[in-house]
Amino acid sequence: MPEPIIYEIELNGNVGTKLLRPLIDDFHIVRSKKDVTRLIGNITDASHLHGIVTHLASMNIEIISITRPLRQDNRPESTTRQETNPESPLQSSPHVTYTKEHPND
Repeated sequence: MPEPIIYEIELNGNVGTKLLRPLIDDFHIVRSKKDVTRLIGNITDASHLHGIVTHLASMNIEIISITRPLRQDNRPESTTRQETNPESPLQSSPHVTYTKEHPND
């Protein structure tokens, strides 16, 4: 089985925890004041990603984008635990965070 890859899924609106309940154990949820909800977590393979997209579509949640976050050297973020920063949202821990998109908001 391939190693999981960290993905970021952006959703339109501040999506409620009730609608995201099936995903809450696998993703770090970040909500912003710009009405965007970001899910950040490990996706194991194409069928896992398809299942997530299917769930979101069945809940009528609009997907803005699905990306692999990049490191500063423009390579995909590593999924190894040694490189995971405990303060970084690029973890698969089930936390909800509220952030400001821009300092002037």
